Amino acid sequence: MRFSTNDFTTNWINLEVGIAMGCTISPILFAMAMEVILKAAEVCSMPPLKAFMDDTSIICSKEDETRRMLTCLDVLISWCRMEFTPKKSRSPSIRKGKVDEATTFKVAEQQIPTVSQEPVKSLGRWYDSSMKDTRRGAETLELASESLLAINKCGLQGKFKIWCLQFMPIPKLLWPLLVYDICSTKVEAIEANTNKYTRKWLGVPPGNSDVAMYCRKAKLKLPMKSILEEYKCGKARLLTMLEESDDPVVKTVQPSLKTGRKWKVTEAVDEAKKCLKMK
Repeated sequence: MRFSTNDFTTNWINLEVGIAMGCTISPILFAMAMEVILKAAEVCSMPPLKAFMDDTSIICSKEDETRRMLTCLDVLISWCRMEFTPKKSRSPSIRKGKVDEATTFKVAEQQIPTVSQEPVKSLGRWYDSSMKDTRRGAETLELASESLLAINKCGLQGKFKIWCLQFMPIPKLLWPLLVYDICSTKVEAIEANTNKYTRKWLGVPPGNSDVAMYCRKAKLKLPMKSILEEYKCGKARLLTMLEESDDPVVKTVQPSLKTGRKWKVTEAVDEAKKCLKMK
């Protein structure tokens, strides 16, 4: 690789390790090379490797297959003059629906920590030994309350507080509401607390209905998002994406999204499809 300016051109530089910052072709070449490495490391019939750039997930149904795959990946990565970082990896071994703390794995001659020892966050989702989302629902509710209190304490005018609410806490809340199995009743509690502060900042009576704030068919439309509606739309999009996935493994597994008893995403999507067929 070399660089040119209006005055001079540099000599050729050999790139052996890493990705050049700002280079548009380096990530493409890296992704192509990783695809070859991952294909060579598949040692079982089920496609067990899922990767995004240099983040790789291994899913195997047997312990010996996992060990063989880790060994194969270790050899291939070493041959490519790269190396794993075991302390940044996690190994949840699940037996009969529970995390087996006795089963551990090694890579690069170092033990991989388990999720019981150190929880890990991957693509915005936390994984711990409980393997449940009950705690995440409470954390999301607490995050929403803290965000509302922080905005309420600032010295801005009410309309600017509304702007902060729409463009800072709400987008931050939508991702955990999408990836975690949080019931709709908790989302309703978050929206009820949000509406209380919104009415206060707008200077409207507490009895003002939610329809007046979030209705899209009224003559006066306020530029505000309803957390509950965004939650429902996000779950419906996620269910549709899983059902119509191009990945045969994802498509054959029936997706199960838990949204509580009050509102079920599968029924909402089926009803929407029926309405489209009638039209």
